[in-house]
Amino acid sequence: MWPFKRDPIVPVLRFSGAIGMVTPLRPGISLSAYAAPMEKAFSLSKLPSVAVLVNSPGGSPVQSNLIFKRLRQLAKEKEKRIYVFCEDVAASGGYFLAIAGDEIYADPASIVGSIGVISQGFGFVEAIDKLGIERRVYTSGLNKSTLDPFLPEKPEDVARLHAIQLDVHKTFMDLVKDRRGGKLKGEDSELFSGAFWAGRKAQEFGLIDGIADVRSKMQQLHGADVKLKLVEPEKPGLLGRLRRMSGAETLGPQAGLAFADDLVSAVEARALWSRYGL
Repeated sequence: MWPFKRDPIVPVLRFSGAIGMVTPLRPGISLSAYAAPMEKAFSLSKLPSVAVLVNSPGGSPVQSNLIFKRLRQLAKEKEKRIYVFCEDVAASGGYFLAIAGDEIYADPASIVGSIGVISQGFGFVEAIDKLGIERRVYTSGLNKSTLDPFLPEKPEDVARLHAIQLDVHKTFMDLVKDRRGGKLKGEDSELFSGAFWAGRKAQEFGLIDGIADVRSKMQQLHGADVKLKLVEPEKPGLLGRLRRMSGAETLGPQAGLAFADDLVSAVEARALWSRYGL
């Protein structure tokens, strides 16, 4: 009797959504949320491949970098090769995740790039004046109220923020150059301007290696019988998330705050997606 033969399996990690916009009700993409799935994915199969799907308009550069580093650590420890597949968007922090791949692929209609840093906010100075609201702020540090949306904008505050952005942008640029090496084509002033492109143009610039989907590529590498195994973070139900937020088994005033945080997070995420026409 022939021994039972299992089909080869390629683990698949999927990073979908805004990065780092974590609230009690909206887990988001963060190292803490994906630590366990990443560990599992790199230990699940004897095949030398791990597939990573990226569908993100960006977000926190810190969380992007932490996830990037962990993916590369695991790839080295487990002697695996990472294949990244960009879905609708792999832009800004989403592209930061993508460069963890040894090879990067996309759809012709995927949006790729946006290698830059952005900060957004609102100013409410005139609004509170019209409403007759007196705001009282007390600080023990000269710069503690930097970029307060209820105070007039100061040129020195903007300059300080811009300096921080330049530091973060340089880190991003250096990492892209290190990971993509001699594959990049084009001037730095264009590649790192924050612009973004569809899949084929991104390939021309060397930001990706080709046009392909995960199933076809894995079948090409490992045969037609290969199976894809999605490895995802656990998703607790609404009550479980509320309990995790409050640290209690009963719902209290924190539930309303959680919904408010979730609403703000949803608006911020929606703004990120809208930058790419989605």
